Amino acid sequence: MDYLIDVNQISKVYKLYNQPFDRVKEVLSPSKKKFHQNFHAVDNVSFNVKRGETLGIIGKNGSGKSTLLKMIAGVLTPSSGKISVNGNVSALLELGAGFNGDLSGYENIYLNGTLLGFSKEYVDKSLKNILEFADIGEFIHQPVKTYSSGMFVRLAFAVAININPEILIVDEALSVGDMRFQQKCYRKIREIKKTGTVLMVSHDTGALASFCDRIIWMDGGRIFKEGRPDKILDEYQAFMSYDIKEMQSVTSYTSISDSPKETDSVINQTNAQAFGNGDGYFETLRLINLEDGKESVTVAGGDTVGIDFSLRINKDVDMPILGFTLKDALGNSVIVTNTHFEKILLEPLTKGLYNFRFKMDFPYLRNGKYSLDIALANGTYQAHEQIQWINDALIIVVRDSRPYQEGRGYLVPPGITLEKTH
Repeated sequence: MDYLIDVNQISKVYKLYNQPFDRVKEVLSPSKKKFHQNFHAVDNVSFNVKRGETLGIIGKNGSGKSTLLKMIAGVLTPSSGKISVNGNVSALLELGAGFNGDLSGYENIYLNGTLLGFSKEYVDKSLKNILEFADIGEFIHQPVKTYSSGMFVRLAFAVAININPEILIVDEALSVGDMRFQQKCYRKIREIKKTGTVLMVSHDTGALASFCDRIIWMDGGRIFKEGRPDKILDEYQAFMSYDIKEMQSVTSYTSISDSPKETDSVINQTNAQAFGNGDGYFETLRLINLEDGKESVTVAGGDTVGIDFSLRINKDVDMPILGFTLKDALGNSVIVTNTHFEKILLEPLTKGLYNFRFKMDFPYLRNGKYSLDIALANGTYQAHEQIQWINDALIIVVRDSRPYQEGRGYLVPPGITLEKTH
């Protein structure tokens, strides 16, 4: 296997002292008494990245993401373990790292290129592309300390990405740039993926879902979970929003199967995952094509459909909010709506069984499979408690019969309604 990065049991340990003078006491102690505590910023982490793969790294602040990237980039030395990097590395770790604020942008291009290990002659050849990519005009001759954060990142990324790296490491830097610049960077990242590899740390789960082939979730300096973006990012978002790490498998509701052989039968949906406080749960969930009144997993743009579901309420819900999200195969949200957005006022739900229907004209989407998340919460949109959220509750197959599909974008229809059904 052609691995460009091989990380084998690396750790990074820092000594933490209660007060500065404890360092001196430890050095001078005849008995070699320790006055520090060890902090494992990264603790026994192993993984590898092959050529052409984009790896995303997520985790809350302090989980070890940036320390890990700095060790791979060679900025930090591991306390133990081994890192093998087979290719030239270009790293955009911290805004302004490697730049001298008193030098002009033009001078910093050569300084940064030298720090990345490239000769002046090589930077000369790349200079035109760097200047065009950064697109900061005459500011290139001004001291970088006068730059805005956006101009700073444009120049830094232009240098990092235009020296044709085999390995590109990006740590949250793109969050500073404007939308057009971000799109230009993402196009360049796609080019790098063809011959090299990309490591990304970002809190933008949409970008990670679109670009990454694999996600590593860091927590407490260790790899907590690793896997496909669609699964890991759903769980991570639940954790960051509601402090829930472990998703629960849902077997309590029924839905139509996404298997073409079973399109006429209702089966137990056992592969969905959910979280919530248990005050209620979705008992049934079906997609109804209201053109003919039949259940279906296949739908076309313009069809009037109903998302029919029943709720079993175990504890009174004073301020219910119902909503759903339709996602494409990459996990990008196509429709995000709820009763708050649609200005639908729901009465309190007491203990018992309720039947509802979200009704809408299905949007015109490209062919493919889409997944639907459905949720019930209690409270206001700004402050609420999740009763149950089911990830990938339904798999919907979209058939687009429109001519000239190539290049068409998403069209989300307004006016989604919610009805009580019997």
